[in-house]
Amino acid sequence: MAPDDAGAIFEALRPRLIRIAYRMLGSVAEAEDIVQDAWLRWMGTDQASVRDPRAFLARIVTRLCLDHIKSARVRRETYPGTWLPEPAIEMAQDEGDNLTLTLMMALERLSPLERAAFLLHDLFDIGFDEVAKAIGRDPVTCRKLASRAREHVRASAPRFPVAEEHGHDIAEAFFHASRSGDATALQSLLAQDVVIYSDGGGTRKTALNPIFGRDKTIRFFLGVAGKVEGQMPSIHRIGRIDGLPGILTLEEDGMPQTIALAIENGQITAIYVMRNPDKLRHLRIVPDNDHMN
Repeated sequence: MAPDDAGAIFEALRPRLIRIAYRMLGSVAEAEDIVQDAWLRWMGTDQASVRDPRAFLARIVTRLCLDHIKSARVRRETYPGTWLPEPAIEMAQDEGDNLTLTLMMALERLSPLERAAFLLHDLFDIGFDEVAKAIGRDPVTCRKLASRAREHVRASAPRFPVAEEHGHDIAEAFFHASRSGDATALQSLLAQDVVIYSDGGGTRKTALNPIFGRDKTIRFFLGVAGKVEGQMPSIHRIGRIDGLPGILTLEEDGMPQTIALAIENGQITAIYVMRNPDKLRHLRIVPDNDHMN
């Protein structure tokens, strides 16, 4: 196979490989690094001996991710505060895999092998024979790993997924209520057992621990609004973040921030706030209030 042909094959599969790596790692930047490493390995392979480049490259990326997770888990044990995956704008919707940020958090509680078996088979339609080659287990074991993961994901899945337009309206209402300090509006938008998860990476101020309950959540956002005297961020856009209704803002410190909302029965059940600048570098913010980029 000519180098140009090998390169064309890889480039056609690159978006899919990045999605696999991102789902495994929860980091856009790390996913791109993994895929670049896979490119180098692909170009050093005798491509003529590869019967199925799609499965072969998925196998390479999965193995690289599993190796990477070993060191990543050590780093997360000392992570300051709550760890959240990097926000991926529109990725889940474009892929059509229905794996939201809520479910990605559920996958974080699985073993790396369970996560890999589930993602490769259930989301990326890779047969268990190939999954077995990717994770170094036999097909029967892979079926069991995927089944355990599937049960966990189902238990964490929203019972009543919100329609996109309705979610957009709720996100916009939440944005204005939380930033203006409108306690009455927040009361109507938030579920009784709502929880806030926020990730500042130890470099930007945020709540180190989750905040549980409607009353505490309202007090939190009233405090935020009071500090900025109800001033709205200079830029805000509303769309989807990891499959959830989301808000992208440019904050008073000149840094971006994302908020993703889990919604059930018309009320917000979870709020995911990303303020870690290292996890927001890949987002390009332009003064356009109509779309996310």
